[in-house]
Amino acid sequence: MSISKDDFERLSRRIDGYYNEMIEFQKELTAKIALGPDNSGQGEWERARFLIEKIKSFGLTDISEFNAPDERVPEGNRPNLVVRLSGKQARPVTWVMAHMDIVPPGDEQLWDTSPHAAVVKDGKIFGRGTEDNQQGLVSALFALRAFLDEGIDPGHDVCLLMVSDEETGNKYGIDFVLEKNPGLVKPDDIVIVPDSGNHDGTMVEVAEKSILWARFEVRGKQVHASTPNEGINAARAGANLIVRLDTELHEKYARKDPVFDPPESTFEPTQRDANVPNVNTIPGKEVLYFDCRILPDYEVDDVIATMQNVARGIEKDFGVQIGISQPMLAKAAPATSIDAPVVKLVSDAIRKVRKIEPQPMGIGGGTVAAIFRMHGIPAVVWSTMDDLAHQPNEYCVIDNMLQDAKVFAHVYLEE
Repeated sequence: MSISKDDFERLSRRIDGYYNEMIEFQKELTAKIALGPDNSGQGEWERARFLIEKIKSFGLTDISEFNAPDERVPEGNRPNLVVRLSGKQARPVTWVMAHMDIVPPGDEQLWDTSPHAAVVKDGKIFGRGTEDNQQGLVSALFALRAFLDEGIDPGHDVCLLMVSDEETGNKYGIDFVLEKNPGLVKPDDIVIVPDSGNHDGTMVEVAEKSILWARFEVRGKQVHASTPNEGINAARAGANLIVRLDTELHEKYARKDPVFDPPESTFEPTQRDANVPNVNTIPGKEVLYFDCRILPDYEVDDVIATMQNVARGIEKDFGVQIGISQPMLAKAAPATSIDAPVVKLVSDAIRKVRKIEPQPMGIGGGTVAAIFRMHGIPAVVWSTMDDLAHQPNEYCVIDNMLQDAKVFAHVYLEE
């Protein structure tokens, strides 16, 4: 890996010079509300048209569109854009994938400012989408623009992929792009997804746990609380089910992997549905849930089988019936090797630009990088952020936006 220090210094100065433009770009994006139809919105079309116009004004004219048909939006399509800048070598291609869609603001009374009118204060840009995922999009785009403005060629072709539907399932976004265009992104390409991170930018996400939400419906017999012998108390059976599951799952799946934080599989009892509305009734039905984040070297089907065995024991001991379902089941994609070129390139850039030591890590949540990994394409998730996604008063730290752009520029420059 090598870069010209002089070229990188020129690019860094150019990016610093974009300070006000990047802020203004964030403001304009925030005003282009990009809610998918699953979030009662009109889709990403207006934002995509705005982006195309602005990107062309920068001199980046190689723009491809991969529009996914969706009759629920006025235009009948969900836009996906690829902006390419040719480098000294065509391959491998460096890809940065950001998403155009946002989530609703939620209760606007919890916001100190209007969620769709970005406000700058205290070195931050407040507004819905400013961090998730406009920060990554703006950083990657202005890093690309700096090459044009400085007359410097990237080491390899660079593509910025801007997709729809990331917030509601990816069917009309990256899933559509990869399935309809096999070979567009290749296994030896460099793929970065700036859609998650930590506050100092040290976390380079390379792996994810499997996600399992398990729903247990415990059915007994409802009776008056004064005659418990005539009923079957589903609440008691449910409470015992929670304790036995908690013990059995943690004992059986106790392996730790230091790549992940936390390093072990987690099995957490969470939601419980309301049962009876009054104290003097023994509930005949109890519905409870477990949120499970499972290390990828465990089979999710084996975890489900363990849950079923525990449930059978509770049925026998308490005379109830227990139904088990999985509202969410996402098996972990193969991890990106910590020795993969993309990990080395991003880590080297972080060291040189941010003067910090990056740490390849796994997380318990799911990211869109898993879709690339499922296609056999190593990918990393990296950004510097305070993790305000989906929260009221979401903000982007302006310095993070500029410094991340320099990290991208460093990666683009590598030969």
